[in-house]
Amino acid sequence: MKSVVLAAIAILSSVPAFAEDLPQRKPGLWETKSTGEQGEVVAKQCVGPGTDQSAIGGMTAGACSKMLVTKTATGYAVETECSMGPVKASGSSVITGDFETSLRTEGTTKISGMPGQSGPVERKLVVEAKRLGDCGPGQKPGDIIMPDGKVISMPQAPKP
Repeated sequence: MKSVVLAAIAILSSVPAFAEDLPQRKPGLWETKSTGEQGEVVAKQCVGPGTDQSAIGGMTAGACSKMLVTKTATGYAVETECSMGPVKASGSSVITGDFETSLRTEGTTKISGMPGQSGPVERKLVVEAKRLGDCGPGQKPGDIIMPDGKVISMPQAPKP
């Protein structure tokens, strides 16, 4: 179960944060390797037009008071502040890559207010994503394929 949660967070972390300000990943099947203090998880996601925007919209759902994206010489810098009830999270990430074939995100998140947590916790996560090709038969945009083959369906983009 812990690896499922870590992989889901990792996939969402690899999504070009606050997608309206960043290029979208090229549609197709993306493999994401997430490395953090809890280990490494590799998962796949079928990406379609609007997948990144839908994931971010569903993930933040008004919970973030700060979403600052800055273009840099080598990619993008992202700063966030979000809260859900007593849990508060602030993060900073650096995103590099061409969004067509590869993407790398290095981020740090500080979390406070978690039940059973004695004080703030800092988590570092490196996410490396690469496009493998087209999505497979039966896969739909937003599907995350876990290492054990289980599929998690993420929100889909609204139809124009």
